[in-house]
Amino acid sequence: MDRNRTRDYVLYAGILGLLAAVLIWPIWLTIRGAFLQDATASTGGWTLYHVFDVFRDPILLLGLFNAFAIAFCTTLLSIIISAPLAWLVARWEFPGKKLLSAFLLVPLILPPFVGAIGIQHLLGRFGSLNALLIDIGLIEEGIDFLGDGGFWGIVFLEALHLYPIIYLNIVAALANLDPALEEAASNVGAGKWRRTFRIILPLIRPGVFAGATIVFIWSFTELGTPLMFQFENVTPVQIFNGIKEMEASTQPYALTAVMLFSVAGLYLLGRWVFGGRAYAMYSKASRASSTRRLVGWRGLLASGMVLSVILVAALPHLGVIFTSLTAEGQWYATILPRSWTLDHYDQALGHPLAVGSIRNSLLLASAAMVIDIFLGIIIARLLVRTRLPGRSLLDALVMLPLAVPGLVMAFGYVAMSLRWPFQGSMPGWLDGILSIVGLGESGLHQWLNDGPLHAFADILGADPNPIPLLIIAYAVRRLPYVVRSAVAGLEQTPVELEEAAANLGAGWWLRLRKVVLPLIAANLVAGGLLAFSFAMLEVSDSLILAQRAADFPITKAIYVLFERLGDGQYIASAMGVWAMLLLGTTLVGASLLLGKRMGAIFRV
Repeated sequence: MDRNRTRDYVLYAGILGLLAAVLIWPIWLTIRGAFLQDATASTGGWTLYHVFDVFRDPILLLGLFNAFAIAFCTTLLSIIISAPLAWLVARWEFPGKKLLSAFLLVPLILPPFVGAIGIQHLLGRFGSLNALLIDIGLIEEGIDFLGDGGFWGIVFLEALHLYPIIYLNIVAALANLDPALEEAASNVGAGKWRRTFRIILPLIRPGVFAGATIVFIWSFTELGTPLMFQFENVTPVQIFNGIKEMEASTQPYALTAVMLFSVAGLYLLGRWVFGGRAYAMYSKASRASSTRRLVGWRGLLASGMVLSVILVAALPHLGVIFTSLTAEGQWYATILPRSWTLDHYDQALGHPLAVGSIRNSLLLASAAMVIDIFLGIIIARLLVRTRLPGRSLLDALVMLPLAVPGLVMAFGYVAMSLRWPFQGSMPGWLDGILSIVGLGESGLHQWLNDGPLHAFADILGADPNPIPLLIIAYAVRRLPYVVRSAVAGLEQTPVELEEAAANLGAGWWLRLRKVVLPLIAANLVAGGLLAFSFAMLEVSDSLILAQRAADFPITKAIYVLFERLGDGQYIASAMGVWAMLLLGTTLVGASLLLGKRMGAIFRV
């Protein structure tokens, strides 16, 4: 075996071991805890009682039903919004298309749980819309547009935030269709509608399913938005409320495992029903498809349709901006705030909780980004430039964080912090090995038997230190974006360039540094920007893992400030605006660097 192949095997084994420790192990601890008779013990008998108990509890069952209903309605609404837009953008030219297409991605720059602040001022019973309808005499008292307990408000917000993911996937799928297929169908007499339903829709179904899967999983496990609406009877919030009971109760483990199995089952069902053989049919076009120009009133109508979606999708953003500019208590039962101020922006940058959280998020997101870029380069080379057996396993593990809910991962890290080597005595097999080699009474044995990593990371202790686990969680959750971007870059980089450098005597490291990295730099920057910005605004990991104010990331600080009486929601809105500016800048940069390949990173 030559040295290069040995190095590849070592890197492959190292990456698999790392993913097993930070990805598979937390998930396993969650599942294992659900089936142990006592999840708080390191050993014990197995039982299905705790899982069945979830389905016997009417409140937990209602939470699962509500989570499914939110996910289904959000995904359906996202498809309804995105499919016509994708068709229009991919097939037609109209005035302002490039600019309007860029603005279609604007909803991604604001997490829906921040948008909840603004949407309640706009659509609440005493919000702007009701004030407008009362002023013009259409109604006499406010209508609850947000639904009972905020259900429809959650669906509306999440759909407006997530539809770009489906849109990007459908646009990419339509761009890859071979126009020769439609031409052949037209030549044999197939009309427009027949071609659409018998050729185009089956071929783009993988793109629709890929985007819809992400949206469904995301909305099924979304924690922040229901919390902001105080919508308690939904599974993610019930899990969040049960975190503090993990050391004494099995129920949080069982509920989290049920949610994970539900996601996996629904994904497999969806792939069987909606994916199916379409994946085998899908292929890239042999030549680029052409677009037709819409002129006159048709072009203006197309531009107006896209613009109307952009304006509706911007409502949460506008609501947050207006709230951040509103003097305390001056936007209630009025169309617009009665008084304006810029003080909240100063407070958002000067409040102790805000300043500390911004600093924490910058540190955590930067560290996670560096880790992801480093690992992304190695993994992408293993996937693209080698023929090692088991590469598909590595690819599946890397993409697993997109399919596993962030809430489950965060819960798994809490469970991990409660087990050895973070707490408790060492497992029996390790104790036996130390005894065999004569170290049974040594200082090493004592150190290993007393939670040796407790000082490294802790979540629920009296003096917690969640920073290492937050960095790991952020990095694991965003690694797929960097890997997909790096893979796209390597696939477009001729391997002959590396072979030529090798023939001139350049070693592996020199080829990587002088040939590969410069050629895929744009992809790495794009993936790194996305990893950084989404880590900055990560919700589930931040809300669950950071339990002490000194450790709060920006999203946890926004949530805590929002709950504070008085000026809390206004300062939280100002922090949300700063976050929008940050994420908006990074998304524009990533979009310019990746172009139409942007949708490939949002794909399971």
